[in-house]
Amino acid sequence: MISGVHDIYYNVSDMNRAVQFYSDALNMKVGYQSEQWTSLETEGVMIGLHWTEGPSVPTFPRDSHGAQCGGTLTLKSDDIKSDRESLEKSGAKILGESDERWGHMLIFEDPDGNVLKLQNAKY
Repeated sequence: MISGVHDIYYNVSDMNRAVQFYSDALNMKVGYQSEQWTSLETEGVMIGLHWTEGPSVPTFPRDSHGAQCGGTLTLKSDDIKSDRESLEKSGAKILGESDERWGHMLIFEDPDGNVLKLQNAKY
């Protein structure tokens, strides 16, 4: 069952420039920061910045995670198995499912090809 928004993230080509913009221009609080991932928060919503080694525009084919899937909305899920069944019945295209150090992920496309993710977070 979907229980809320986990994060929204965008791919960026210059992490330092992006962090400065989001923290200065939008007054977001910087949380975790590394060369490849930075989290910022505002009003309980996490905005993630994912460094991509190049243009921040998505390329094709999209993989199940990472630089090529573009910016995406990640929703919290309490039961990914049940949510997957519901998505498949609704015609969603499942792109991938994996256990990551931050939680279990399900990546899928909506009918228009927009990439979304479900996450059962470990933290």
